[in-house]
Amino acid sequence: MRPNPNAIVVALLGMLIVAPMFAQAPKPDSKTLASSGILDRLAERSGVYAVPATAKVPGFIADAGWPQKLPNNWLLGQVGGLYVSADDHVWVYQRPRSLTDDESALTDAAGTRDGKPVSVLGFARLNGVLGDCCSPAPSVMEFDAGGKLLRAWGGPADPGKCPAAQGCVWPATEHGIFVDHNGFVYLGGSDLNDKPNGSPWSSPNGSDGQILKFTKDGKFVMMIGGPGGKGPDSNNKDGGRDGTPLFHRPADITVDPVTNRMYVSDGYGNRRVVIVDAATGKYIGHFGAYGNNPIDDKAAAAAGNWMNDFTKGNMKPAFFRNPVHCAKISKDGVMYVCDRGNNRLQLFNARDPNLGKPCSNPSGEQGKCGFIKERSVAVKTNGPLPGSAVAVGFSTDAQQSCLYVGDNSNMTIYLLKRDTLEELGRLGRSGREAGEFHWLHQVSVDSHGNIYTGEVDTGKRIQKFIHYGAEGCSGAGRTTIGGVLP
Repeated sequence: MRPNPNAIVVALLGMLIVAPMFAQAPKPDSKTLASSGILDRLAERSGVYAVPATAKVPGFIADAGWPQKLPNNWLLGQVGGLYVSADDHVWVYQRPRSLTDDESALTDAAGTRDGKPVSVLGFARLNGVLGDCCSPAPSVMEFDAGGKLLRAWGGPADPGKCPAAQGCVWPATEHGIFVDHNGFVYLGGSDLNDKPNGSPWSSPNGSDGQILKFTKDGKFVMMIGGPGGKGPDSNNKDGGRDGTPLFHRPADITVDPVTNRMYVSDGYGNRRVVIVDAATGKYIGHFGAYGNNPIDDKAAAAAGNWMNDFTKGNMKPAFFRNPVHCAKISKDGVMYVCDRGNNRLQLFNARDPNLGKPCSNPSGEQGKCGFIKERSVAVKTNGPLPGSAVAVGFSTDAQQSCLYVGDNSNMTIYLLKRDTLEELGRLGRSGREAGEFHWLHQVSVDSHGNIYTGEVDTGKRIQKFIHYGAEGCSGAGRTTIGGVLP
């Protein structure tokens, strides 16, 4: 038998020990590291800042060694979704088709275009692979709290997990992941997909309008909605698979463990949050800004972008602007909707029986149609930047007294006192180093209060911020969220 070129098998005391051919890297000396000031610098760069003297907030420091090295020369693409499940496992929904030519240099020819060999991503491969690293990973990746990869499945790199014969259609662009109280994994997609590039992994199915449901090990359960819709159609109730609502480029998913209702931020094409039964996918209701139902897509489109309203002094547009990027529910039943296109958060009572039913509230009256209140986030943010409020998470104290709000454009996380929505501090800033962000896209929190984030555009990474100190937020802060600090 030929020897294994990567290891030497040694018999010792009746046991087989596999010894790598490569010499072990030097072990770090804790005293040397401490004297170098490395932790002090990391804490300074990645910790919470701009905390008023009147406030008290949790502390954080970036874990620069998280996650652990990926196997198989895999490289993450843009992070379309990230969620921490109840067992503190971190579920990442990444976009393998977002890798560039050099990032996917280890992919070989897998098809042809215009008679010439191309990789799975459509890049020229006239002479085979380009270099020694890297390859696209499966779309769904499960990590433990220590950053070890536990499972990876689905997407174009693992097409068997989405069987067409069972009615599964994988999205053209991965967006939004949620793991519910019953252990089911939900996935969305946000691509208009009107100009697929013709590569072996490109999608021929038109725009994304589906939510997929799987078991944790990647067994397909059902599809809600379906691909190929021509939206926007923000009042659609039953145009999808098996009479389920047809979404148009949905952004995010959450399931209320109290009611087993699923809330879909629908999203990049439509301008609503849709409520369905998580067990069947059947329509229950939907709502737009201030709880309005039905939604006037034509009027919203005619209004143009946020700055058209802002420059006229209209701070209460009666519709969500694309994208409606998140809908997350606190333990006390308050739903926080990321109206990213309008640079604001809107709060709703998820247990109000009127939420999602036909209701008119164009002036934003509090207490009507399930609407509670709203708050602007970095209100002056404007195009070509993609808007501010992108994701939310909650602290783990009993009152969930901190609300963590991710800002896509200004690349920070605001620490808010949840009951007053005052800003008490910020975490992260624009940059490429540990603890900094480039196009922050996802925020989620584990049971120990640690924060996990994901980035898109050229960021293409996940980070962990280790929590220490106070469990929650208290005191007084700034009534304005965002803006240039003094």
